[in-house]
Amino acid sequence: MRIRAIVIRILRQFFHDKRTLMMMLVAPMLILFMMSLVFNGNTYVPKLGAVNLPAPIIQKLQDQNADVKVYTAEEAQTELEAVHLDAIISMNGAAPQVTLEGSDPSKNKAVLFLLQKAIQSVAPVSSNANSSSNLQAPTITYLHGSSDMAAFDNFGPVLIGFFVFFFVFLLSGVSFLRERTGGTLERLLATPLRRWEIVVGYILGFGIFTTLQATLIAWFATSVLGLMMVGSFWYVLLITVLLALAALSLGTLISAFANNEFQMIQFIPLIIVPQVFFSGLFSLDTMSVYLRWIGVIMPLKYGADALRNIMIRGAGWDRIWLDILVLAAFTIGFMILNIVALRKHRKI
Repeated sequence: MRIRAIVIRILRQFFHDKRTLMMMLVAPMLILFMMSLVFNGNTYVPKLGAVNLPAPIIQKLQDQNADVKVYTAEEAQTELEAVHLDAIISMNGAAPQVTLEGSDPSKNKAVLFLLQKAIQSVAPVSSNANSSSNLQAPTITYLHGSSDMAAFDNFGPVLIGFFVFFFVFLLSGVSFLRERTGGTLERLLATPLRRWEIVVGYILGFGIFTTLQATLIAWFATSVLGLMMVGSFWYVLLITVLLALAALSLGTLISAFANNEFQMIQFIPLIIVPQVFFSGLFSLDTMSVYLRWIGVIMPLKYGADALRNIMIRGAGWDRIWLDILVLAAFTIGFMILNIVALRKHRKI
C-alpha cells in the first residue's frame, strides 16, 4: 500500500506538470519527425550551368538527374556568384572547364562525379574526330574555397552560430529566472522603473557578457582552430553579437513561462533543436519545398547564412545586410514580447 501511494503521487505530479509531459511525449516525436524530413528527403540534385557544352554531355547529365540549364558566360557567372548554381561547365577546346561554387565540399564532389560519369558514357559512342570522344580531363577552378577545403570549414560557421545561440539562450533564461524567483525583479518593480526600462536594462547588462562570449568563440574558431576566414572578422563579430542578442532576448522571454531551472531546460527540445535542422547544418535542398518555410522563423538560419557568406565566400555588407536587419528585428520583437509577458504573466 505504501509503494502504491508513492506510485500514485508520482503519476499525479506528472499529470499536473504539463511541461514535463510535453517534453517526454511530444518533444521526442517532434525531433524524430524533423530528422525524418531531413534524412529521408529526396536525393540532392546538383544545379549546373552549361556554357557552349556539347548536347550529348548535357543529355547525359540530365539523364543522371542533374538540373542543367544553358546560359551565356555572363549569365552563368552571375548565377554562380548568387549561389543559384553549384557549378558552371563549359568547353575550353577539347577539355571541359568546370568552375565550382566551392563553398560545400559535398556538392563539389557530387558535381565532379556526375561530370565524370557523363564524359565516360559519352566517349565510347562518339566516333567523330571533333566529338566528345576526344574529351580531355576537365580543368577545375573554384569560385570559393579550394580542393583542400575540409567539411569542417563548411560546417564551422554554422557551429559558431549554434554554440553562441544555445549557450546564451540557456544562461540568460536561467539567470533571468533566478532574478524573478529570487525576488530581485520584484524589488525593482517597487521603484519608478517601467517594464520596458527593466527589459532593456537586463538585455544591455547581460549583453556585455554575451558580447564577450561571442567574441571569444569567433576568435577561437578562426585563430586557434584555423577555420576558413575569407571575409572580415569584424563582420563575423557583428553577426555573432546580433545572434547572441537575439538568443538573449528569446531566453528572457521564454523564462517568463518557467517556474524553475528544470522547466527552462525543458524548452530546449522545442526551441533550440528545431533551429539546428533548419540552420544549414543539414542540406535543406532535399527537403520538400513546402516545409522549407519553417526556416524563415528561425533566427539561427539567418546568422548561419551570414557567417557562411562572410567566412567562406568573403561577402561584405551588400550580401549580409538583410540577415543583419532580420536578426535585429528578431531581437526587438522578442523584447516587445518580453515586456508583454512581464505584464501578463508576472502581474506587473
